Amino acid sequence: MVKNVAKVVYKPDSQSTDEFIAVVNPEEFKKWKDGDSSIPLASVVDSFEIFHSGQGSQGLLGRPSKQQLETVFGTSKDVDVMTIVLQKGREQAGEGFSGGTFSSAKGSMLDTRGKGLTGIRG
Repeated sequence: MVKNVAKVVYKPDSQSTDEFIAVVNPEEFKKWKDGDSSIPLASVVDSFEIFHSGQGSQGLLGRPSKQQLETVFGTSKDVDVMTIVLQKGREQAGEGFSGGTFSSAKGSMLDTRGKGLTGIRG
């Protein structure tokens, strides 16, 4: 099964190179962002993983520490952090992904082993 994905990028400060990224279903995200509260967050996001780059859109993506999340978002709870990223972030439709799709049968194109990611660029 091939599905469309987009990334939502949240920068806590316009001068900062820090970016927090969530992977979303673009159609569900648009409906959710437009105020459709009947859509569960689990349908909007690809996973509850938040990725971080300290080098802007050109940097490698890794997982932020709980301390980073607490400092930036005031919480490290995944649902709360994800909600803030989705509410305050901006969507970048498929720009950073190979064709904007990936196959769930082959697994996600995102490396979640904590080594950083090279597959997503803005």
